[in-house]
Amino acid sequence: MKVFISGGAGFIGSHLSQRLLERGDKVLVLDDLSTGSMDNIAHLTGKPGFEYRVGSALDAPLVSECVDRCDVTVHLAAAVGVRLIVEKPVHTIETNVRATETVLNAAAKKQKLVLLASTSEVYGKSEKIPFSEDDDLKLGPTINSRWAYACSKALDEWLALAYYREKDVPVIIARFFNTVGPRQTGRYGMVLPNFAAQAVAGEPITVYGTGTQSRCFGHVKDAVEAVIRLLETPSTIGQVYNVGADEEVTIYRLAEMVRDAAGSSSEIVLVPYSEAYAEGFEDMQRRVPDPRKLEKAIGFRPRTPLSQIIADVVADQRARLAAK
Repeated sequence: MKVFISGGAGFIGSHLSQRLLERGDKVLVLDDLSTGSMDNIAHLTGKPGFEYRVGSALDAPLVSECVDRCDVTVHLAAAVGVRLIVEKPVHTIETNVRATETVLNAAAKKQKLVLLASTSEVYGKSEKIPFSEDDDLKLGPTINSRWAYACSKALDEWLALAYYREKDVPVIIARFFNTVGPRQTGRYGMVLPNFAAQAVAGEPITVYGTGTQSRCFGHVKDAVEAVIRLLETPSTIGQVYNVGADEEVTIYRLAEMVRDAAGSSSEIVLVPYSEAYAEGFEDMQRRVPDPRKLEKAIGFRPRTPLSQIIADVVADQRARLAAK
């Protein structure tokens, strides 16, 4: 199998590329390096079956070439990270929607399979826990740019499913829930690598808001396994799946666990949202996936314990600090 991965030099894309190559598949990566990095795929360059192009998923001729040369497409290219989303809503909306349209249009020419990476953000402010794929979506007001990302990714899903129903493009939608692990950067507000970096450096661990908000964190290796199984299971076409672990933890407790794992004496400091983000930020209290549909479809669900996830991220951040 030859797989085209848009955004393949990003965090999830680089891990997916590595796993596919280990299986004996071929991989073609496209990334504009706006949030991805060549460092993520440096260990893959030169390996048999691996190829990369530096370019944008908005470049229709380039995307068409990449899609046409491969059997399947995994569309990961998107604006990511809370900070980037809040501070650059125009970039967020245009990047997400236009890139998805470009990929789907290219895939429609020969009905190539596309797996679209979506997000738990589409559930918005829903209070129905756990989140199920068929639940109604509840977004905040348009005046709050926090919801621009959720809306753009929901539109991506609708667009993908429209291509499936109207143009016979086989599509699969994976809603990722806080996927974390080695090689992830905290540059755009990803909470776990930020906590780990602060802890190993002995700096204060900054928790935004009250710290009572809770999340579920899944290991990137589990997300990659889910993606590969989804691609290999024909019955998943035309469906939406939650991809995430359901071990819930408050953000303050997460900070404590990271500090303990790092053997750090860092102080945990609460920072109001008003000081951390630009105007227009709004958070949700809980975000917990229901993984049963995924498990029923592919016989797998993310199960790596949070303690192991934290240990891996702390080790990665410690190695980064040592390399400076």
